[in-house]
Amino acid sequence: MRINTDVRETGIADYLAALDDPLREIGEELSLLIDAALPGVSGTMWHGHPTWSLGDKPGKNPVCLLKAYRSYLTFGLWHGQEVADPSGRLTAGARQMASVKLHQVGDIDQALFTDWLRQAYDLESR
Repeated sequence: MRINTDVRETGIADYLAALDDPLREIGEELSLLIDAALPGVSGTMWHGHPTWSLGDKPGKNPVCLLKAYRSYLTFGLWHGQEVADPSGRLTAGARQMASVKLHQVGDIDQALFTDWLRQAYDLESR
């Protein structure tokens, strides 16, 4: 048995494991996509949900988040209103945020979400 000493990783894994399907499946798929699209960006629990930020401090220069609700999972981008979104799927939120509600794994468009993540990373690192 391997003990995971990375508290950040365990926190996100525990959060996702506690979700019922299909939300757990959506969250696991998105977590993998985020990690692949944003190498070197740290993921951790912040304000009760998974957040990926630049640097090693949670919430400092946040790029994206996942947040589960009863019937959907929200994928949000901190500077999402500045992200080019030809699909029109991102919904503007507070401040500069934008998000998309996901009800099933099929709602994830890997190429589109990867593009959003890379744009959001560039905006946050400026």
